[in-house]
Amino acid sequence: MSLVPEGKSISTSGTSTSPLSEELARLLGACSLGDEAAFAKLYDATAARLFGLVLRTVRDSAQAEEVTQDAYLDIWRNSARFDADRGSAMSWLMTIGHRKAVDRVRSAEATRHRDTAYQAREQAIPFDQTAEEAHRNLDGQRVRRALDTLTETQRSALELAYFGGYTHREVAAMLDLPLGTAKTRIRDGLIRLRDTLGLEP
Repeated sequence: MSLVPEGKSISTSGTSTSPLSEELARLLGACSLGDEAAFAKLYDATAARLFGLVLRTVRDSAQAEEVTQDAYLDIWRNSARFDADRGSAMSWLMTIGHRKAVDRVRSAEATRHRDTAYQAREQAIPFDQTAEEAHRNLDGQRVRRALDTLTETQRSALELAYFGGYTHREVAAMLDLPLGTAKTRIRDGLIRLRDTLGLEP
């Protein structure tokens, strides 16, 4: 199945009560019952946009295709978990895609860290440099643990804005939210992250 659907892609702008959002939610419901035709329609309606998000995160076309396919596999398997009362279908899809992309980036970073650590062991690196590297790794772990304390919507908006490099308006469009709601989720996420890390306001 091609990642880029034939013909003009369907716009996914609007609120969670838009006709498109309702149609995507209906298709997800059908997917949860094993309807492969519904899944194909869902894929055609959303694949170009989800692929674009993944590509911007992993910055490699081949990896982006793999991550996108992996995301849709998760979407198919977990479609029964979608709850329209907790957010729009497009937001749910984009969250899965973004998490997969972030996981791929983190995996690549972990591999680089292992390679760096191996090289460090092979070379006579002064203690202070090794200690500095360890401190940076601990800080990264603290931030990741702090992110895990956020709500799903706060974390998605915050990761898109600060790790994905998107503007507030782009985050709102990707998560199918009004601009003001997206800004609020980002602000609330930052406040909670700051409090969890014990940082001064």
